[in-house]
Amino acid sequence: MVIKVFLASSSGSTAIKKKQQDVLGFLEALKVDYAQLDIACNEDNRMWMRENVPVEKKPTNGIPLPPQIFNEESYCGDYETFFDAKEDNAVYAFLGLPPPPGSKKAPVKEEEAQEEVEDEEAKGEDDQPVSEEEEELRQLEEEEEEVTEPRETACSGPS
Repeated sequence: MVIKVFLASSSGSTAIKKKQQDVLGFLEALKVDYAQLDIACNEDNRMWMRENVPVEKKPTNGIPLPPQIFNEESYCGDYETFFDAKEDNAVYAFLGLPPPPGSKKAPVKEEEAQEEVEDEEAKGEDDQPVSEEEEELRQLEEEEEEVTEPRETACSGPS
């Protein structure tokens, strides 16, 4: 699978140039196999890109601006969706690629692992999680037992 990045080599917009450089630099850093397809010099590339960006993803003027990213024939997204995926550490999912061996599955796993540790710490002797309400109820029951038990008094009244 080759990632196709549609670019404009002779764009006059510095914003577009920066976005293109950001996408390419990040893909290179991840060692993702990609192909640059220039829409400024090649009319076929421009037409293919415009026809294959989904209607719901096109801007209001109907003409999608580069960079546009595809996995073979499947549309991945534009720069904004790429940037969001990058921020969420989900670039491989965005590109439709399997993550490399040894990479973290998702950052959410850290939170889940912390919750599991907290659950383990909260377990009672019977290995069942103890909620705060259960703990408070247990303490109240212990206090009631102390109050209802007969107490020996040191005072003795007149006989």
